[in-house]
Order: sequence, then C-alpha cells, then structure tokens
Amino acid sequence: MSAPLDPGTPGTEHEAPGTEHEAPGTRSGAAPAASGAAPPAASGTDAPAAETGEWRRLDARTLLVHCGWLAAPLGSAALTALATGGQITAKAWFTLGALAVSFAVVTTIGLIRWARTEFRITVSPSREGGAGDGDGQGGARTFDVRSGLLTRRLRSVPLHRIRTVDLTASPLHRLLGVTVLRAGTAGSGFGSKDLSLEALAAPEAERLRAELLAYADPDATANDPVLARISWRWLRYAPLTFWVIGGVFVAAGSGYRVLDGIGIVPWKLGIVRRAFTELGAGALWLTIPAVLLAVLALGSVGSVVLYIENWWSYCLEWTDARTLRVRRGLFTTRAVTIERARLRGVLLREPLLLRAGGGATVRAVAGGLGSREENRKRSGLLPPAPRTEALRVAGGVLRSPFPGDGSPAALTPHPRVALRRRRVRGLVFVVLPGSAVLAGLGLAFTPVLLHCAWIYAVVSTAVVLWLARDAYRSLGHGVDGPYLVARSGTVSRDTLALQRDAIAAWTFTTSPFTRRAGVVTLTAAVAAGDNGYRIPDLAAEEAPGFAAATAPGILEEFLVHPGKAGHLPEQRAH
Repeated sequence: MSAPLDPGTPGTEHEAPGTEHEAPGTRSGAAPAASGAAPPAASGTDAPAAETGEWRRLDARTLLVHCGWLAAPLGSAALTALATGGQITAKAWFTLGALAVSFAVVTTIGLIRWARTEFRITVSPSREGGAGDGDGQGGARTFDVRSGLLTRRLRSVPLHRIRTVDLTASPLHRLLGVTVLRAGTAGSGFGSKDLSLEALAAPEAERLRAELLAYADPDATANDPVLARISWRWLRYAPLTFWVIGGVFVAAGSGYRVLDGIGIVPWKLGIVRRAFTELGAGALWLTIPAVLLAVLALGSVGSVVLYIENWWSYCLEWTDARTLRVRRGLFTTRAVTIERARLRGVLLREPLLLRAGGGATVRAVAGGLGSREENRKRSGLLPPAPRTEALRVAGGVLRSPFPGDGSPAALTPHPRVALRRRRVRGLVFVVLPGSAVLAGLGLAFTPVLLHCAWIYAVVSTAVVLWLARDAYRSLGHGVDGPYLVARSGTVSRDTLALQRDAIAAWTFTTSPFTRRAGVVTLTAAVAAGDNGYRIPDLAAEEAPGFAAATAPGILEEFLVHPGKAGHLPEQRAH
C-alpha cells in the first residue's frame, strides 16, 4: 500500500523494496495539462498546469548517451587492427567479445533507467497549520523525481529549497541534442547529492529550468546588468596557469597509455634508437633542453585551447534580483545559476604565474553547489583576466566594492614569527632533503652529483627565502563592514571576502610548534564553498578577540572574560 508523502519536509527521500511513494495530488480544481506547458512567469503568480503533477520521462536518446563510453575501446580496437595489418588476434577477439557483453549490459541498464525514471513539478495543499513554501499560495510546490526497478525511490524537494539549476552538455550530449539538468538544494555540501536528470532534450531542459527558478522575489527585475563577457584579449593570461606544464604531462600520459595499449613502446621506435646511436651521449644534452622547450610550447598552445573550450561564449549576469548565472563552454556547455541568498562571499585567486602577469580569477563562495569537486567546477565566476577586471567583477557579485580593494595595506599584518616559520619549513622540507639525497648519491656513485648537491642547496635556499617572504607579505586579515577579509598563500594567493553572518563556528588549531611560537590557525566554518576557510598564524592572544568581534554570539560563552573578548581557555576552544 502506498504511503502518502509529506511535501512539507524539505529534501525528503523515501526508499522501500517493492513499494512506490507518490507525492500528493494536484490542487483542487486544477486541470491536467501537457508536459510542454510554458514555464511560469517570474512574478510569483499562480503556476501553470504543468505543475499539477503529470509525470514526465527522460528523452529516449538517454540510451545513446549511456553507450557513448564504448567509443574509446572501439577506437582502440580499430587502432590495434591497423597496427597488426588488419589481423584479428585472439586478444582482439576477446576484446570484441567483452565489448559485446558490455554493450548488452549498458544498454539494458540504460533502458531500465529511461523507463523507470520520471519527474514532475506538483502543487500540494499544505497540512493544516503547516507552513507553505513561502510563496503565499498556501500550497507546497515540490520537484519530484522517482526512479528504480526493484527498489523504487522518490526524492521530493520543495521548490523554495532549490538553490541552483545547472545545464551541462558534453560533446556527445550536444551531438544528440540533449543536456543534463542538475538541481542543487539548500544544504548541499560534502556527501550530499543533487537531483540530476540525464538526459533531457535541450528545449525541455530549458523549460524545466525556468519552471524550477520561476518563483523569484516580487521585487525581481528582468534586466539586471551583465557583469562580464568574454574578451579574447584575456587569452594572454592562459599560459600563466597550471596547464601550461601540467596539461602537457596529462596529455603525454594519455598518449603513452594509447601507444602502450596497441603495443608500441616509444623509446624502442627506430627513429629514437637511431638518434641515440648516432649522437651518443650528446643526445642526452640535446634532449633535455628540447624537451623543456617542447613542454613550454605545447603547454602554451594547449592552455590557450583549453581556455577557449572552457570559456567560449562566457557571460556572467544577474538574470533577476536574486539569481546570478554563469554561461560558458564550447564543446561542453555549462550554465550555472546561484541564488543570491546562498551567495556567502567571493574568493579572489591569484596563482603565482598569473599574479606575475597582473591577472586573477574570481570564484563564488556559495551553498548548494554540491561536493568539494563539484564546487570547484561550478564556482568559477571569471576566467584568468586582468586584476582590475577581477576586482570589478567581485564587487559586482557582492553588489558593493570588493572589501579593502584586495590591497595588503588594508589588512592587519600577522606577527613576525610567521615569516620565521615559513623560512624554517622551506629549509627543512625542501632544501635539506634534496641536498642530502644528491650528496649521498654523489658519495656512492660520482663526484659530479656532489657539485649538483651544493648548486641545488644554493639555488633552492634563495628560492625558498624569496617565497617565504612573499607568503608572509600576503598574510593579512580584517573586517570590512559586513565582510570578514582574509588573505594568505604564495603559490596561490587567495583573498577571501566572507559574509560575517554566514560564519557558523570557529576552529582554533594549534600544535607544539605553534604554541611555542605563540600563534594559532583560525578556521571559519560556513555552510558554503569549501565549508571552512583558514586564517593561518594569527597571534594567539588576539585570535579569540578577533573571532568574537567578527561573528558575535559564537564564542562569548567560552571566553574567560566575556566583556573583554581576549582570552580563550585552551581546553574549551572549538
């Protein structure tokens, strides 16, 4: 017997073997309508007939999406056949048999998922005395998704708890004319799951997205300013990212795996062996600079290509008074929406190379963006761009000037002992181990490595001392109106502007070394972004007072002298 679902419980999920739970029916007097009804207006008026609870299915092209992963092994089998002159070996027959079995299994799973996955938007009368969803209609609007074969599962989320609705389409999705819709809810964070539908026809996905985000504030405006659009002059910042080097190694690793899969060993190729035979030891000295130049050249080209693919047609805009939207992508398109009520701040990020070129990026600190990995993919608001542009966009997102304008002089510096700690860590963990290893190898094998050891020690010491000073100069914290501002890092210098009223808790972290140095790491816990943001190496006697003044009402009961917010008992620190 089917048990009724209480739509007033946010984010409820029901599972029971062999049973099916459905949300309550439609509003009294509402007539059913076709699933393609137009989305409701953003003015808070009554919902259209599509909300009366008619179940809708995924697009039938979902089956082709599920089989898309077979393209890689089929391509590998084709390359193997070409490499062997068209002969089908026993290994190839085994591969083809495994592909056939996999195809049958994947097709069956895809067919079941398509046939047994349904969704709807429904309006149910709220329980007597219960609270509605805040739209003033007296009913609970919910987004329901049910799926499963033996164990039927129904996930029902009130519309007022949906914070983000993203549309993502890979090249395969775009080829088939479908897209993936992912709805993030309030409280989405590490370990939580969004409501995801794969795959919907692109027009249907746009209509559903409009329905889910239709209930804007009454004061919403339809034509808020566009904060930023792509400028191809920013391409000069593309090589100043990690991918200029890391991307080459990723591509080289992928290429090696392909060659290894078809039985080709690169260093056994005839052209490579002949080069080393003719040049002898000189080939090694020619290879090293050639490889470095090739890495830089290929990395620069690859980073530009990746930049174009990721940020093609980029546009950051306020679609209404409460919704921020980012659209971007060439082959894989992405449209991310962030509700203003869930936007807790912004992060101005300046990686070392990008900072040297005068550039920066901007990321959102917002709830409802999923797990840490999903948050990393979906929180980007601005590609690598001029720092002045980054500050302007960050201020536009906050609807106020960026706190402190990102200037180190506007922040409170940290104690001098923080510089000493960074110098010591660099010398102990970078200079000493490398020098010791090279010196040991030199004593065991060749005196040449002894010279390498002292050269490494001199160069690495200079680099470590410079980076330590830069890291110390980057340290700073302060309060600017409603925002906590924190700055740290050298490889990636991050300036955080976080709403003070979003801080849920403080964590004071110490070790025997930090206690001896008289410093503490303060972490602000917030239900958004990375869930916690560190302020390293604050003076231990100042940290409790700063935390209590930044977010009143959290630490007062733990302070020795509540009226003087200056000392925090170590055994009661949280």
